[in-house]
Amino acid sequence: MAKYIFKRILSSLVVLLGVITITFVIARVIPSNAAAKWVGPKATAEQIAAAEIELGLDKPLPIQFLNYLTDLLQGDLGNSLNSHQPVTSELATYIPATLELVLLAFLFAILLGIPLGIYSAKKKDRLLDHTSRFFSIGAVSLPTFWVALFLQLIFYKGLGWLPLGGRLSIEMTIFGDIPNITGMLLFDSLLTGNFEVFGDAFLHIILPGITISLYPIGLVARMTRSALLEILGEDYITAGRSYGLNEFKILWKYALKNSLGPTATVVTLSMGYTLVNTFLVETIFSWPGIGSYVSKAVTTLDYPAIIGVTVFSAICYVLLNLIADIIIAMDPRVRL
Repeated sequence: MAKYIFKRILSSLVVLLGVITITFVIARVIPSNAAAKWVGPKATAEQIAAAEIELGLDKPLPIQFLNYLTDLLQGDLGNSLNSHQPVTSELATYIPATLELVLLAFLFAILLGIPLGIYSAKKKDRLLDHTSRFFSIGAVSLPTFWVALFLQLIFYKGLGWLPLGGRLSIEMTIFGDIPNITGMLLFDSLLTGNFEVFGDAFLHIILPGITISLYPIGLVARMTRSALLEILGEDYITAGRSYGLNEFKILWKYALKNSLGPTATVVTLSMGYTLVNTFLVETIFSWPGIGSYVSKAVTTLDYPAIIGVTVFSAICYVLLNLIADIIIAMDPRVRL
């Protein structure tokens, strides 16, 4: 197992290096003058030349890449061309809001997707199974931006039950006592007992939370159903039934336990997809996460910020993939 994990870590590092290299090269070949953006409008030729030296852009591209890798190993993603602030500190400001959405989707995927898949397999080819499969396929297939706009149209414009976007109402932002411990409002407000902020934050997270959680819920439900149906046809399940074991015990204790490997893999990988999928959702709902941060960086060609978000997303996805591989390897039926 240790040898397998070590090999997976090495391959993950190779993937990260490839992502960093490709992103760095693309950012450098984009027709844009980073030094001019750093100095600002109406900059003189002398100021631009000085900025190139300050940013290290006067050096050959391989030297720039080596310097960037050295800084990256020290946790330095460079400075934003727009704000002149370290990208690392800016990401630390935006990541908690995105992480809050991703954790909510993760929670929904487990609490809704797994039971939905279990009962769909239990009621195979019945109404519940057909309904579950219809929902799962729709959840996976529907475009995220369409779901977001549809929910806004129904619950904000039509019914007026939920806010259009943002993380807090304007009144709460101005007059409320906003806790800031981890940056995740729901957790921080519960931790400090500020239920007024919690209620307002909860109302604002419902629509974006539902939007990004549909895909992992549908995917987990489909995978759980598929894995359970395969296991329920095994000989030891038939033998258990012939011995008169309770159907509930067979389903939840024996069949489900042996199907958790594929399900756990899908859950972890879907979280990586959800992390990237939040970018568009955050833009639609004006959610102050890394999605809104990178959208501003793209429109202004702020390549240090773009690379920073790309590296962060790649690291998260590679780590989740590594966790999924380890979960699979823990199954004694799997040959490493």
